[in-house]
Amino acid sequence: MKIGFDAKRAFCNTRGLGNYSRDTIRLLTEQFPENDYTLFTPKIKESIRWNYNKQCASTVLPQGIHAKGFFSSLWRTRGICKDIERLDLDIYHGLSHELPYGIEKTRTRTVVTMHDLIFLKNPELFPLFDRYSFRKKYIHGCKTADRVIAISEETKRDLMEYLHEEESRIDVVYQGCNPVFHQPVEEAELEAIRQKYALPNEFMLIICAIERRKNHELILKAMRHPQLDLPLVIVGRPSEYKKHLEELIREYGLENRVIFLDAMPTTALPALYKLATVFVYPSLFEGFGIPILESLTMGTPVVTSEGSCFRETGGEAAKYVDCNNSDQLAETLIDVLQHQEVRDGMIAAGLAHAQKFTDSAVAQNLMSVYKKIS
Repeated sequence: MKIGFDAKRAFCNTRGLGNYSRDTIRLLTEQFPENDYTLFTPKIKESIRWNYNKQCASTVLPQGIHAKGFFSSLWRTRGICKDIERLDLDIYHGLSHELPYGIEKTRTRTVVTMHDLIFLKNPELFPLFDRYSFRKKYIHGCKTADRVIAISEETKRDLMEYLHEEESRIDVVYQGCNPVFHQPVEEAELEAIRQKYALPNEFMLIICAIERRKNHELILKAMRHPQLDLPLVIVGRPSEYKKHLEELIREYGLENRVIFLDAMPTTALPALYKLATVFVYPSLFEGFGIPILESLTMGTPVVTSEGSCFRETGGEAAKYVDCNNSDQLAETLIDVLQHQEVRDGMIAAGLAHAQKFTDSAVAQNLMSVYKKIS
C-alpha cells in the first residue's frame, strides 16, 4: 500500500501530538516496511530528532509560493490534495484531528485519529476562537474520514456524544510509548541523572505540560499532610500556570520541597521515572495519558485520577483518586510510600499491564484499520 501521513507535528511538535505522530510513523515503517510511506509537512524543525525506517518513507514539503509563511499552512489544509492525487496514495492518515479540505474529491481513502475533545468537555480552558477553530476542524475530519481512530474508549464515547459520530465508523487503537522506555537503564546512568539535576534520594514525580488541566495544585494541597513529607519534582515547560503554583508553594510553606525542571530530553526521562518513588498524575482529563504508561513501563508505581481514560491506561496496576480530593490523594500516597509490599505489587502489575501496548500490538491494530478501507 501507499500510505501518506499528515506529519507536521512529527517534524515540528515536541508534546503529545508530536510524540504520537513520530511513534506511529516509526512503528509502521519498522513493522511493515513493505509499504510505501509519504510524510507531508510544511516545514522541518532540525532540533527534533527521531528515528524511523527511511528506506520505505519519503518526505514531501510545499513548493513554490506554498513554501512561505501563511501559504505553507494553506498547502497543508487544501493544496496538499494535488500532491496526494499526484502520488496516487491508497490511504491518507490525519494523525491529529484533521484532514485537508477537498481530499474527499480524490481517489485516496482516509483515516483520522481523534485524541480527545477537551475543548468541548472543558471549554473554560480554551479561548473562544480556539474552540470555534477546533470544532470546525474536528467535525470536518470525522465526517470526511472513511474510518475514525479513537485513542481510547473514553475518546470514542466522547465522539459519539459530542460530535454524534457513528459507533460503527470508530476504531479504538491504543498508543504505545517511545522505545527508550523499553530499554534497561544502567545504575551509572541513574546516578548521572540524579547528580545532573540534583535530585533527592526519594521523591514524587509528575511529568507533563504545566497547565491547569494537569491539576498540579492538588498535589501541593496533599503535601500539607504531615505524614506526606517527600519532595515533589515537577517536569515541564514554564507557563503562566507555573506562577500560580509558585504562589501556592509559598502559601503552603513548600519552598524547600518542590523542584521545577524544564522540559527534559526524552532520553533522560526513563532514568527519571526509574529514580522516582511514585509517579503522581491527578489530571482532570486526558485522551489517553501517555505518562501513566511510560511510568508503568519503567516500573514506577502510579497514582492518578479516577474517571476519564485513566483506568484504560493504568489498568489494575495504578491507584485512583478523586481529582478534587486532596485528602484522598494524600492518604493514598502515604499508603503507597509507607508499605513496600503495596509498591512491589503495583510495580509487578504495571510491568504486566504495559505489555498490552507493545509496538507490535499497536502496529497490527493500525494496519487492521487500513485494511478495512483498502
